[in-house]
Amino acid sequence: MHILIIEDTQEIASNIFDFLEPKGYVLDWAHTGTSGYDLASKNDYDVIVLDLMLPGMDGIEVCKKLRAEAHKTTPIIMLTARDTLEDKVTGFDVGADDYLVKPFALQELEIRIQALTRRAKPKAKNQLITIADLEYDPQTHIAKRNSRQLNLTATTIKILDLLVRESHRVVKREEIERTLWGDNPPDSDALRTHMHSLRTTLDKDTDKPLLKTIRGIGYRIVDENDNPS
Repeated sequence: MHILIIEDTQEIASNIFDFLEPKGYVLDWAHTGTSGYDLASKNDYDVIVLDLMLPGMDGIEVCKKLRAEAHKTTPIIMLTARDTLEDKVTGFDVGADDYLVKPFALQELEIRIQALTRRAKPKAKNQLITIADLEYDPQTHIAKRNSRQLNLTATTIKILDLLVRESHRVVKREEIERTLWGDNPPDSDALRTHMHSLRTTLDKDTDKPLLKTIRGIGYRIVDENDNPS
């Protein structure tokens, strides 16, 4: 497993290296937000461990740019000495997947890394991501429902890719907009139009719609049989 540690405190980074490397993990280290972003955007990692307070570019900005500009879906664990709800909400809003407050036990960090990598793996052995009768190939971006290939546009493919990869949670409207347009989204009707197009294509001729609108928050691809609530 290849992990990137973005942490400006050398002692913390060294402790993580000393704990994980003997167990077979391959680690890279960046001590500034800028160098961390460069490594994370150019390479493929299984998990990124990202400190919140960094020189050059803080962890919030690094995470935001990785999601919106580099289009990286790598699981991110954010480290911070601040444990307020507001800080956690900010981290999750820009795309962090987990949150660990300093000081932390190295065993807990490893458990969270393992949990995120299990969640990030495609559900099928042939690398297809399957949700109910939807099959999505993240390599070819081909999606099928009930073995019928879906005719998607470049934009709706990007939206579907994000939603199926993050099917364990609700994806906020703002996150989808950043994925499509970075920090300069068009008017709000643009996303609504693309979501309507995706819904029409994805849930056509089926009595089991998968694309759910969570009013006031965002969207989610979900199999109601697995989520009866």
